[in-house]
Amino acid sequence: MKQPTLKENLLYQRKLKGYTQDELAERTTVGLRTIQRIEKGEVQPHLQTIKLLAVGLGIEVEDLIVLNDPKEEPINRKWMLLLHASPFFGFLIPFANILFPIFVWMNKADDNKIYNSHGRAVINFHCSISLWLVLSLLLYFVIPGYNYFLTGAVVLFGIIFSIKNTMSAIGSGICNYPLSIPFLKREA
Repeated sequence: MKQPTLKENLLYQRKLKGYTQDELAERTTVGLRTIQRIEKGEVQPHLQTIKLLAVGLGIEVEDLIVLNDPKEEPINRKWMLLLHASPFFGFLIPFANILFPIFVWMNKADDNKIYNSHGRAVINFHCSISLWLVLSLLLYFVIPGYNYFLTGAVVLFGIIFSIKNTMSAIGSGICNYPLSIPFLKREA
C-alpha cells in the first residue's frame, strides 16, 4: 500500500480544517506561493516549514510527513553482498557456506522481510549443495572413479549460482537458487 505524500497530507489536512491556501498562509507565516508549491509537489520544504504548517493546522508534524517504521530498514547492498557471498568462506572453513549465512540471516531477518527471504533462499541452497556433495562423495563406493565428475558438477553448479545470485541480489534485489530443498519454509 502506497503511503500518502507530504503534498497529499497537507492538502487533506488543510481542506479538513476548511482553510483556503490564503488563510493557512496567514495562520503560519509561510508564504502563499510556498504552500501552493508544496501542494503541487514542486518543492520539498524544510522541517521548520513543516512545523509551522502543522502548528497553523493544529496537528502534529507526523500528520504531515510520513515517518518510516524504524523496524523497516532500507535495503542495504552491503548486507545483501554479505548474505549471498558469505558461503564462499566454505572453501576455507568447513560448513561455513551454511553457518555464515545463518549468522547474517539471524541478525538481519527482523530488520527487513527482503533479508529474511533472501537469507532463507541462500541457506536452503547451500544446505542442498552440501547434501548433494556428500551424496556424490558416497557414490565413490558404488561407482569408483566416475563419481568425481558428479562431485565436480555439484561444486561448479554451487559456485556458478552463488556468483550469479550475488550479482543479481546486489543489482536488482532478486535471487533465484534452483534445485533448492526448502529446509527453511517461507513465512506465511
